[in-house]
Amino acid sequence: MKPLILVTGATGYVGGQLLQALLAAGHRVRCLARRPESLRIPEMAGAELVAGDVLDPACVRAALAEVRTAFYLVHSMGSAGSFEEEDRRAAGNFADAARDLGVSRIVYLGGLGASSPTLSPHLRSRHEVGEILRSSGVPVIEFRASVVIGSGSLSFEMIRSLVELLPLMIAPRWVAIPAQPIAIRDLLEYLLAALDLPCERSRVFEIGGADQVSYGGLMREYARQRGLKRLIIPVPVLTPRLSSLWLGLVTPLYVRVGRKLIDSIRHPTVVRDRSALAEFTVRPVGYREAIAAALRAEDHGGGGAFVHSLETTVNASPEQAFAPIRRIGGATGWYYANWLWRLRGIVDIWMGGLGLSPGRRHPDQLQVGDVVDCWNVEAYEANHRLLLAARMRLPGRAWLEFRVDRSDSHSVIRQTAIFDARGLLGRAYWYVTYPVHRILFAGMLKQIGRVAQGSSEVVV
Repeated sequence: MKPLILVTGATGYVGGQLLQALLAAGHRVRCLARRPESLRIPEMAGAELVAGDVLDPACVRAALAEVRTAFYLVHSMGSAGSFEEEDRRAAGNFADAARDLGVSRIVYLGGLGASSPTLSPHLRSRHEVGEILRSSGVPVIEFRASVVIGSGSLSFEMIRSLVELLPLMIAPRWVAIPAQPIAIRDLLEYLLAALDLPCERSRVFEIGGADQVSYGGLMREYARQRGLKRLIIPVPVLTPRLSSLWLGLVTPLYVRVGRKLIDSIRHPTVVRDRSALAEFTVRPVGYREAIAAALRAEDHGGGGAFVHSLETTVNASPEQAFAPIRRIGGATGWYYANWLWRLRGIVDIWMGGLGLSPGRRHPDQLQVGDVVDCWNVEAYEANHRLLLAARMRLPGRAWLEFRVDRSDSHSVIRQTAIFDARGLLGRAYWYVTYPVHRILFAGMLKQIGRVAQGSSEVVV
């Protein structure tokens, strides 16, 4: 039987990604989670769950029982109280339990930044947690990383929010501070490799991508890859407090953590000790590749895309439920308010697009690459899934997905509209058209369900 691995912080971005990677590699995994309802079921398939908090010594001991390797990915930056004190208590509980229960190694993810009296409270706390874990006597492999680039990472989402929403940015001085971002894929590779690293004593490894770049450079590259024109004007007067309030105006995500995050950004976070490259076979990519990978990963509803999903249950087999979906568009139409679809096609032509033509290749058959009015068939699984990508001129990218799944003697039809907005205009487009789309898509799904159950009436 494979040794048991504990993952803490699995409801966070890195922890959730690591959990999936460990399970995909066939490891036995247990999770300690304060809010287990935040863990998505697919991620948890095959994992054992312990509900509890690292601030509770009894919960930590229950989670560490029979564990050989423990990943410590917990931090309290979002805490309403003293996050430094909470981090200190949590790490102490974990260190004591790991020592008493015979854990073989702890793998900890901390933060880059040279130790100094002026180091930010957040980075200072990250370093202190590593010291507390090492004090247990259990060998600790500590990775110190800078910005993690991936769809869902706190720092990457900050970059996305600023660039997508603000054509002109009056930016604080910290946008020029150097960092060494690492792609989430490379970070996970390091974490997984730590399982097999000979470890008789504690080690600290500084890890980063192939390039050093400032936050301003990251924002410019994100804008370039998204096809957005952005002007960044650094000014010296925005203090960390004013900067955090500025971030809070852009997105509520940073109301609580903004000041703590910016305090850390004010310090260079670059790799000075390159021993990780000698000890591991990981060869990290540069920030350009990392951003491109993050944008690819969020296609079709990931990352910052807007998603509107509806479902209906029909008294029909999956084949019967999928039949009206297979015939959608062309002479069949779109099952509800076809005049709106025709109007949208006319508007698209006015805007220099292709409109609704040329209909369909075949009235009852589909394959990847087919054109269905103003959509391309991007994915097709008979009697299960149809993914359409918009050919219309839009301030972003759009998809329309249909899925049919069996549920006992019934079938569930799920219809999902996805819009990856480009910049402020794209977001305005989504909110302005949402009321119409909401009515249109609800009517369409309802009518598809009726047709699947044998009704031939179509609302035009």
